[in-house]
Amino acid sequence: MPRSEPSRASAFAADVFKLVTGTTLAQAVAVLASPLLTRLYGPEAFGFLALFISITSILGVVACMRYEFAIMLPQEDREAANLLALSLLSVAVVSGLTIPALYFGGDPLLSLIRAPGLAPYLVLVPPYIFVSGVFLALNYWNSRTKHFGRLSVARVTSSLATVGTQLGAGFGGYATGGSLIGASLVGVSVSTGVLGGQIWRDDRALLRGSISWRGMLEGLRRYKKFPLIDSGSALLNTASWQLPAFLLAAFFSPVVVGFYSLGFMVLQLPMSLIGSSIAQVFFQRAAEARSDGTFSHLVENVFRLLIMIGIFPILTVTIIGPDLFAVVFGENWTEAGVYAQILSVWAFVWFISSPLSTIWAVLEKQTFGMRVTTLNFVTRVGSLILGGMSGSPVVALSLFAGSGILVYGYLNVKMMLFSGVRLLDVRKHVLSSLRLFSLFGVLLVGLKAAGAGPTILVVAACVLGLIYYLYIARTDRTVRSLVSSLGSRT
Repeated sequence: MPRSEPSRASAFAADVFKLVTGTTLAQAVAVLASPLLTRLYGPEAFGFLALFISITSILGVVACMRYEFAIMLPQEDREAANLLALSLLSVAVVSGLTIPALYFGGDPLLSLIRAPGLAPYLVLVPPYIFVSGVFLALNYWNSRTKHFGRLSVARVTSSLATVGTQLGAGFGGYATGGSLIGASLVGVSVSTGVLGGQIWRDDRALLRGSISWRGMLEGLRRYKKFPLIDSGSALLNTASWQLPAFLLAAFFSPVVVGFYSLGFMVLQLPMSLIGSSIAQVFFQRAAEARSDGTFSHLVENVFRLLIMIGIFPILTVTIIGPDLFAVVFGENWTEAGVYAQILSVWAFVWFISSPLSTIWAVLEKQTFGMRVTTLNFVTRVGSLILGGMSGSPVVALSLFAGSGILVYGYLNVKMMLFSGVRLLDVRKHVLSSLRLFSLFGVLLVGLKAAGAGPTILVVAACVLGLIYYLYIARTDRTVRSLVSSLGSRT
């Protein structure tokens, strides 16, 4: 018998809370360390890190050949276990193939993006792809088994390892891009080891008794759309995300990439803190909701929740971006605040769509997802090249943001239509949140117009943000359920 809607909401909120708790602690470590790191490391070092992550992200997104998404779909755990094994086998093959690819293509790539200083660190690309690919596969198995607390532990230990290594190297006199890159590899290795150890401890008997070559072959055939169609879409999508780093380096310098990477990192915080957790639980719940007829209701509720959560921090950056970065990261990073200010509205539209993007996998609409991803890739390439030719990073990022608002706005509309959510309801939720934010935004604009200093603006934003979230936690049932769910499930 299907569970009641309050029961579903409570279960969803409890699982999200488990992930958010660990993610918040992990991000808190990174955020608290950021003011120190930006004073130890310069923009160029962060630029090299961003370029390295861009390379590994593009190659790593197909490390599992997208079979990790299929792990969530079978009804039988035996079939899912074989998909996990198939994902891990794919990781080994793909990461191995990156060795000759980088041997022959590494130097031409670095020459193209004008980053020869990255050459000594290309040797870390294959192990990074392997370890992060293994983590990705284990992550989806973990979501299937609903042990979300495991992932929280893995994220916290990863953040501690990464930040500890970065700070240790920086204070030790090795404040280089290589230190940031090495620390990232340490962090992802620790998280993979922690999550893998917990899964092996708890699920070893199931995995040993289920995995077989025959089962893996059956999974490969049954879910062939994932590598054949979804891999191309994922590759294009990830490439379009990493394009700014490559093209900003090619047209300008790694320093500009460093400013961009910090600005984008701040805009990603709402996604990192809660959006990714909502996405992970949503994917698991969506597969169930599609079967029992509650899919559109789930999508609408998550859409509304994302708007309410994301609107304040992201649009606050629109108003006081440069002031925020000068206070938190130091005067040398004010330019990063300008970049974040330009990208903020686009980041808000993206924040809403990203956790819901697994709709394409649940509805098996990968072909449409591929078309949208191609459109996104083409518009990003065009906007960044035109902006690069202008000679101004500000123009390049403005065109990039404008194209992103249009594409992700269209994507949000199509996701709602495919899910059976009425556009009138979508409009109502958006306008309601905008009206609420405007009450707080007007106060910030007024303070800025009155000549308030950066520190006063940042303090005011923090106070207003606290009031905003206390208000929605008190007045909105979905948010209240999320907050009150701590300890409601084990």
